[in-house]
Amino acid sequence: MRLSPVLLRLSRGPALLALALPLAVALAFSDETLDKVPKSEGYCSRILRVQGTRREGYTEFSLRVEGDPDFYKPGTSYRVTLSAAPPSYFRGFTLIALKENREGDKEEDHAGTFQIIDEEETQFMSNCPVAVTESTPRRRTRIQVFWIAPPAGTGCVILKASIVQKRIIYFQDEGSLTKKLCEQDSTFDGVTDKPILDCCACGTAKYRLTFYGNWSEKTHPKDYPRRANHWSAIIGGSHSKNYVLWEYGGYASEGVKQVAELGSPVKMEEEIRQQSDEVLTVIKAKAQWPAWQPLNVRAAPSAEFSVDRTRHLMSFLTMMGPSPDWNVGLSAEDLCTKECGWVQKVVQDLIPWDAGTDSGVTYESPNKPTIPQEKIRPLTSLDHPQSPFYDPEGGSITQVARVVIERIARKGEQCNIVPDNVDDIVADLAPEEKDEDDTPETCIYSNWSPWSACSSSTCDKGKRMRQRMLKAQLDLSVPCPDTQDFQPCMGPGCSDEDGSTCTMSEWITWSPCSISCGTGTRSRERYVKQFPEDGSVCTLPTEETEKCTVNEECSPSSCLTTEWGEWDECSATCGMGMKKRHRMVKMSPADGSMCKAETSQAEKCMMPECHTIPCLLSLWSEWSDCSVTCGKGMRTRQRMLKSLAELGDCNEELEQVEKCMLPECPIDCELTEWSQWSECNKSCGKGHMIRTRMIQMEPQFGGAPCPETVQRKKCRIRKCLRNPSIQNLRWREARESRRSEQLREESDGDQFPGCRMRPWTAWSECTKLCGGGIQERYMTVKKRFKSSQFTSCKDKKEIRACNVHPC
Repeated sequence: MRLSPVLLRLSRGPALLALALPLAVALAFSDETLDKVPKSEGYCSRILRVQGTRREGYTEFSLRVEGDPDFYKPGTSYRVTLSAAPPSYFRGFTLIALKENREGDKEEDHAGTFQIIDEEETQFMSNCPVAVTESTPRRRTRIQVFWIAPPAGTGCVILKASIVQKRIIYFQDEGSLTKKLCEQDSTFDGVTDKPILDCCACGTAKYRLTFYGNWSEKTHPKDYPRRANHWSAIIGGSHSKNYVLWEYGGYASEGVKQVAELGSPVKMEEEIRQQSDEVLTVIKAKAQWPAWQPLNVRAAPSAEFSVDRTRHLMSFLTMMGPSPDWNVGLSAEDLCTKECGWVQKVVQDLIPWDAGTDSGVTYESPNKPTIPQEKIRPLTSLDHPQSPFYDPEGGSITQVARVVIERIARKGEQCNIVPDNVDDIVADLAPEEKDEDDTPETCIYSNWSPWSACSSSTCDKGKRMRQRMLKAQLDLSVPCPDTQDFQPCMGPGCSDEDGSTCTMSEWITWSPCSISCGTGTRSRERYVKQFPEDGSVCTLPTEETEKCTVNEECSPSSCLTTEWGEWDECSATCGMGMKKRHRMVKMSPADGSMCKAETSQAEKCMMPECHTIPCLLSLWSEWSDCSVTCGKGMRTRQRMLKSLAELGDCNEELEQVEKCMLPECPIDCELTEWSQWSECNKSCGKGHMIRTRMIQMEPQFGGAPCPETVQRKKCRIRKCLRNPSIQNLRWREARESRRSEQLREESDGDQFPGCRMRPWTAWSECTKLCGGGIQERYMTVKKRFKSSQFTSCKDKKEIRACNVHPC
């Protein structure tokens, strides 16, 4: 294809075009190009005009500001990404920022300043230092820089990029390589104000969201949590502009908080379903444990959803686990185009964002609620030195995931202004792949068979198939998904990195046979979807012809038949079976005889190997009640064997037992027996005696309280004499009598027949300081004679009252 010269100017109408050809690439053009630029022109003028080719409608390149804001806050730093969707790439680029409605030939026309992140990838242009370009020309798919927003009062700013592929320059006055940001009103400081245009598309569109997690120890080695790394279940929805699931600068709802901190989508789904008038489809996909596995081991999770004219936005989120409150996702991604059509494909790399509900700084930080709650914001490499994403130089965070949103069908009458291209038509005709995550638990399948060989032996797009067998359907009211799965593929030896490879469309259906009887020809066509990037000629054929036979012998007794139909499904679900195909008689023989042409064919087919299922089990029952009403007990659950006994013995357990714990049982107070009554506390007149008992176990968990532990009763020895001297004399006599009696006991064992006793021990300390306590003393057996009886010779104990004065 011959390149036509086009003069690239900085300004093309109201939307400014800032394009510059990197010096290393510009040298590939003739010297005449730069010679034509007047050296006396203004600021950066030498690099702002080159020859190239305008490529309209290309969306594989995109310029994106992190968070997709439509407004900038003066002085704030924003990460700007220029990327190419695989298999596309670019060799050179130029990035520049201009004030709206400025020509760019003066220094004051430029707005804000760029900051280099990776000097090996990017640099400032030597002859135009306000612009950023590549350090070395080579194949690349992504670059990032920081842009520091200009001071207040600057007004709207246009970020523009050019893409260079050898001698081809891609540029647009508006679209994916242009981003307009206006100054944010201070009254809305910190809030994402993202006005969304009304959608003018017709009908509905169906999309498939596929989530590719790239968070692994290899890509993010710092403090990577090896044991519990995972992505939580994906939750989101397609919705109208009147409903916001989450947004930068906004506050997390309770549903977003539970996803961010716990990985639970339950509350989030409840919030979405409460907005039924604003939501068309709830988007759900299963969690991934661990966070990353090769795609040949585990398929990427995906979910399908629909959009219409009023509900043309989609949002979703999923938690990085473990983490304080970190997530990835998209917010209000608009799938409606300005041309009243539906976006064909969105590819977006994702970095984590903070929900503002937990202040932890590492993956496994303890819970630390953020009070008051903060706004949702993207994580940066300068947040905290302990952060796993920390970079003292402020580099960009390596993307942790990629989401691909592909349109798989359109329904109803469409009203897009731009006519459909072949890709649009083919995408709508392509059969929809089934989502493996929709398999109900009541459907039991065999493992998937290996993938078949690709149906294409060249670099054309083909398909491959795998199969599985439905072994059992436990609930007939729940339908089971298909047993076949298809996947696009290309023939062996095809590489996206091969610059000489051209990409072809699929073959269009064969044309009818050129004759109605006998042997003729038929043909089919395909087209070139992408020419070789190295400029070489595409040598793959775009048309194919083959012989076709409608009726081998054309005679009066010949009949006309249709083409063979597709093969029926195999008659067996496993092992060897048969499949058939049919055709019909279009025209009977002219002589009225019977048509001898074969109208059906049969051949053998092989399905996955059959396996017996000796252990087809029901689901576990609910756990039984605990075996006790308080304290520790046991509980059980059961399941039933559903497969036939003749299939073999099943060794799987049918009952499980586990411990259960209920509130502790009440424990009543426990006491010792009452002691003997003490001596009377008076030697004459009225007194009292006491007895006690001790607490062995205090009451617990609501048990019966302890009763009294001390009892008193009155005692009277004799009347006290009025003459104190006589009374004192009697006290002394009584004391002497007790002492002499004690001495006799110590020296004479006859008082205790059959044994000799040790002397009494000293009295113990009083149990109370006041209010009446007790003292104890003991006499133990020293020697027991052979003639003694056990009952008459045993240890003795005495108790007396003490400290009886009131407290």
